[in-house]
Amino acid sequence: MPERPDRRPSSLPAKRSGWLRPSGPSSPPPPASSGPAGSSTPVPPDHRSVIDSAVYRDGRRVASPATLADTFRQLREQHGGMAWIGLYRPTESELHSLAAEFNLHPLAVEDALEAHQRPKLERYGDTLFVVLRAARYLDAPEEVDFGELHVFVGPDFLITVRHGAAPDLSAVRRRMEETPDLLSLGPEAALYAILDAVVDGYAPVVAGVQNDMDEIETEVFRGDPEVSRRIYELSREMVEFQRATRPLVGMLHALMAGFAKYGTDEELQRYLRDVADHVTHTSERVDGFRQALTEILTVNATLVSQQQNAEMRALAEAGFEQNEEIKKISSWAAILFAPTLVGTIYGMNFETMPELHWAAGYPFAILLMAVVCTSLYVIFKKRDWL
Repeated sequence: MPERPDRRPSSLPAKRSGWLRPSGPSSPPPPASSGPAGSSTPVPPDHRSVIDSAVYRDGRRVASPATLADTFRQLREQHGGMAWIGLYRPTESELHSLAAEFNLHPLAVEDALEAHQRPKLERYGDTLFVVLRAARYLDAPEEVDFGELHVFVGPDFLITVRHGAAPDLSAVRRRMEETPDLLSLGPEAALYAILDAVVDGYAPVVAGVQNDMDEIETEVFRGDPEVSRRIYELSREMVEFQRATRPLVGMLHALMAGFAKYGTDEELQRYLRDVADHVTHTSERVDGFRQALTEILTVNATLVSQQQNAEMRALAEAGFEQNEEIKKISSWAAILFAPTLVGTIYGMNFETMPELHWAAGYPFAILLMAVVCTSLYVIFKKRDWL
């Protein structure tokens, strides 16, 4: 199979290589599709997948091809040019055509197709493969929406594969086109701009989460019964946010560690150090949020337990008072039962009953009832039933 034509002229400045210069033996190129890479005809792309495709020279757009095939052709014609291709959920045929043209490693292509990858930075020969997790805060549902972005960075190309609404790469492209001096530094500068946009996109999320935290604290001490669920949902989002930001810190430090080795432009080094500072600050804030949510959940559980104890105590006191009332009622019922029993017996109107014609029968009955009632009253009083 013929080798892929080299689009990079020998006079290309060293700053265009930077991180992209291989540090060892290049990874073997992936299997190409049928036909030479330089003359292959890719499957016509779905125009909804190709968001923007442009060829730049000296930091300025010189061509805006309509298809991937035109992009490949225009890049071959522009010595010292750079292609920036933006894709949104591309098809397998589109990625395979890109892999054949730019010698993308099959493992990286597979990751870009399947998505659901953790943030990482990998080098395949002279190509960098970067996975980023972008985030945006949705005001209406008060949720954090995460998107996934895959970036292929080569000596004369940059390919972005987006699997979510964030970040807004069109704004990144416009910003870079408005600063051709920065864009003229090559694909590395475009990668910096993308990293900066992703990290800057974390700031509104941090602000939104901070606002949610303040509201949750108010709801906790107000005793809102739904606050536990809100704390749990926000905690899950912070776990995802942590997974997006924490690996990015190591990725940027790895890039900075190669500044001297790969001869990265000094201005670009300053920009990347600034991005690293921002992402470190964001990662620390996210860690703080997660710790604070754990503490808030503990406080909420304590307050709920205290509220339940107070309710149980109130129920116990109410039951005790009810028992006291029942004892009083039962005591008086027992006292009144004695005269009622005697009166009922003597109210039966039988002719032959003991002491029925006894002259002292009536006073005796009254005395008997008084003695029984008094005895019961004294007994109940001693037991504090009355």
